[in-house]
Amino acid sequence: MNMPQLGLGTFRLQGQAAIDSVGTGLELGYRHIDTAQIYGNEAEVGQALADSNVARREVYLTTKIWTEHLAADKLAASLKDSLHKLRVDQVDLTLIHWPSPGAAVSVAESMQALLATRDAGLTGAIGISNFPVALMREAIDAVGAANIATNQVELHPYLQNRTVVDFARDAGIHITAYMPLAYGKVISDPVIGEIARRNGATPAQVTLAWLLAKGYAVIPSSTRLENLAGNLQASTLVLGPDDRAAIDALDNGGRLVSPDFAPAWD
Repeated sequence: MNMPQLGLGTFRLQGQAAIDSVGTGLELGYRHIDTAQIYGNEAEVGQALADSNVARREVYLTTKIWTEHLAADKLAASLKDSLHKLRVDQVDLTLIHWPSPGAAVSVAESMQALLATRDAGLTGAIGISNFPVALMREAIDAVGAANIATNQVELHPYLQNRTVVDFARDAGIHITAYMPLAYGKVISDPVIGEIARRNGATPAQVTLAWLLAKGYAVIPSSTRLENLAGNLQASTLVLGPDDRAAIDALDNGGRLVSPDFAPAWD
């Protein structure tokens, strides 16, 4: 199954809120759900999937391996635990969530272990997340670019990550944009607000449409029905070249996610 371009993120969603968000999303028509081991909500995502009327084969499901499980002797077991929580035999995509802090586990070791889980049928595809160019090179050297389905990175109007995007595009690696609405900062942005007004859309829809037009997958999250429905409608909004250029000009390197164990960013 190919990754649907517009998905539903579950970062920061816990307990019943996670169940309700995913359940509502599936009812509305989302067919791409993104979770991670560290989110602590795989079981809730699994429950929402099990409780829905949507067949498993119709949902593109992504999870991510946490840094504690990147060693070759730990990775597969941790993914099997994720599958148990998610109540599925296989996920569609498994990512290395963050490069190993301090390179405690080499990129080659974790990527080769991840590729082995694909060969074993635990995941349909593999990829990376939060990988700058230097570590993308290591991942490509380890398993080949053709085996890396995506690099999921923070990407929104204020952090457009052009160096990573350009390298990935040249290598044939797809980009998934997380934090696409910049923690909601786009909602009050005057430039985006004016574009939204002219297009009869919301600032969130404008921002998502801008990202979708660039060919990225995007995974916004929400617990509110109106936002979930509105975000889904972004796929039908077509922005003109002037509007897209105005959003392009908002890039200011405004990174929102950079934990103390993050790699050296480009």
